[in-house]
Amino acid sequence: MKSALITTTPAVQADVRVALVEDKPGVRDSWTRLINSLPGFTCACACASGEEALRVIPTTKPDVVLMDIFLPRMSGIECTTRLKLLLPKTQILMLTAVEDDELVFMALVAGADGYLLKRTKPEDLRAAMLDVLGGGAPMTSEIARRVVESFRKAKAKSQPEAHLSAREEEVLILLSKGYSNKEIASQLTIGVETVGSHLKHIYEKMHVRSRAEAVARYMTSKA
Repeated sequence: MKSALITTTPAVQADVRVALVEDKPGVRDSWTRLINSLPGFTCACACASGEEALRVIPTTKPDVVLMDIFLPRMSGIECTTRLKLLLPKTQILMLTAVEDDELVFMALVAGADGYLLKRTKPEDLRAAMLDVLGGGAPMTSEIARRVVESFRKAKAKSQPEAHLSAREEEVLILLSKGYSNKEIASQLTIGVETVGSHLKHIYEKMHVRSRAEAVARYMTSKA
């Protein structure tokens, strides 16, 4: 039996701009209406393909992207990889109709920040988006273990050591404990923007593209 999604829902954030990438017109319209019905959320753009997403989303600069895994021509996974290069701070949640561990795992390695099932209830969708904006990573424990395992294998291939500063080490330790950016800022008595800056440097030094990857590599380095 699948475990519940791991979430750490933060305080409500208003005026969250969401981009949707979904190729099926009916589903796209339904999700657009759903997003706009959520308090404090608005659908900034709805794209029908990965190619359109790469043209439109960088100019829209949303807070969160809801990305369908299965897209024609360019897959949602490939689109996620390219979008993360253009918008590294934008949070991307994968949307999938079936909980396919292999595909979700691939998406997380590509830089996705979590995933949701398309049958997710409106209140859970809102909670998940707030969670990822607060520094969480909505995913099942099974998927989290797979991400960790992938880095254990990479470590066996003599992965170069990341030389982090003392402060970056502190941020990473709190990150591995599931703390959100706001909670890390409070713990270390620094600004939330400063935490974001430290995370950017951590990602660069560790050669990773998401919180899940950073935590997985940290955990394997201590194994």
